[in-house]
Amino acid sequence: MGKKNAGIKIACENRKARHDYFIHETFEAGLELQGTEVKSLRAGRANLKDSYCNIRNGEIFIEHMHISPYEQGNIFNHDPLRTRRLLMHKAEIIKLFSKTREKGYTLIPLKIYFKRGRAKLELALASGKHNYDKRQDLQAKTAKREMERALKDRQRY
Repeated sequence: MGKKNAGIKIACENRKARHDYFIHETFEAGLELQGTEVKSLRAGRANLKDSYCNIRNGEIFIEHMHISPYEQGNIFNHDPLRTRRLLMHKAEIIKLFSKTREKGYTLIPLKIYFKRGRAKLELALASGKHNYDKRQDLQAKTAKREMERALKDRQRY
């Protein structure tokens, strides 16, 4: 498996997070899931839109992550918005706890993916953007797109 992304299947992404936050550092965490949650994740039926992470009693939890109930599941289905525990090394949790106590830092999930059959969550240490930061990013993105379009048109002739 020479490639870095070999064997990784992305189940869900939080695209809006990169628009709303400055991403300073990313971490990988395991997810503690119940039976039918894994099947729903494999089907891509999850939403990270308004989710965030908390650290309580030396453990890290993800709040407001929506995993839809599994359609073929019966009474064993789970609560879609339940709080789920993340699996990380104690040293990483302590580092994140000290960073989030600084002004403006928060923990947000970026994506859920399967790596060697295990559900993983990419977690980011981030700080919020102001509206003018978002406008600057949008202007830079638009300018880059126009430049690429102009170069593509120029190469055509």
